[in-house]
Amino acid sequence: MNGIYGNSLSLMTKALDGLWKRQEVISNNLANVDTPGYKSKYVTFEDALRKSLENSHTNGREGILKAIEVAPIEVKEVTGRTERLDGNNVDATDEMVEMTRATYQYQYLLNAVNHDLSRLRTVIKGN
Repeated sequence: MNGIYGNSLSLMTKALDGLWKRQEVISNNLANVDTPGYKSKYVTFEDALRKSLENSHTNGREGILKAIEVAPIEVKEVTGRTERLDGNNVDATDEMVEMTRATYQYQYLLNAVNHDLSRLRTVIKGN
C-alpha cells in the first residue's frame, strides 16, 4: 500500500506508534504520582525521526521508508524538574496537559489515516 501513498502511511503509522507510547508513559507517570522516589519519564521520537529523514533524502523512496522504520521511539527520564521531599518529580498538572495534547494528536492522525483509507476504498469499489 505504500506504493499508493508513497511513504505517508508509514510516516503516520510511526507517529501513531510514538504517540501511543507517549500516552502509556504519561499514564504510568500519573499512576506513580504518589510513589516515593519515582522519576517522571517522557517519550521522544519527533527529532530522531526528522534527523533520520533528513539523512535519507538522497536514498530515494526506499531510503526514506527505511529511515522511518529505524527512527527510534525513546523513553527518557525527566531531569531538572524540582523534586518533592519524597524524591518524586511528577507534576500531575503538566502530565494531564501532555496527555491531552498527545490524545488530540493521536486522534488527528488516526482520522487522517482513516480518511486516506476511506478514499482508497471508494476508488476500489467505484462508488
